[in-house]
Amino acid sequence: MLTVGDCAIHQKTGESGVVIGYGHELVNNAYQTTLKVLVSNQNETNQTSSIKEDLYSEWLKSDDDGQRVDN
Repeated sequence: MLTVGDCAIHQKTGESGVVIGYGHELVNNAYQTTLKVLVSNQNETNQTSSIKEDLYSEWLKSDDDGQRVDN
């Protein structure tokens, strides 16, 4: 179970960040839980952050280095 403050990695995009909240999305007439994750992108000249939201099932728990953690 991912909670606020946990590190998470997206299964399809490989983006990783810190869980900052939850949401809901209507899928096939049923509400599904989503995670809101603060993703940081860093290169040699600058660092940007963005919030990515996707279904809870698309995110996996990760360590601080963005590597998957098996529960």
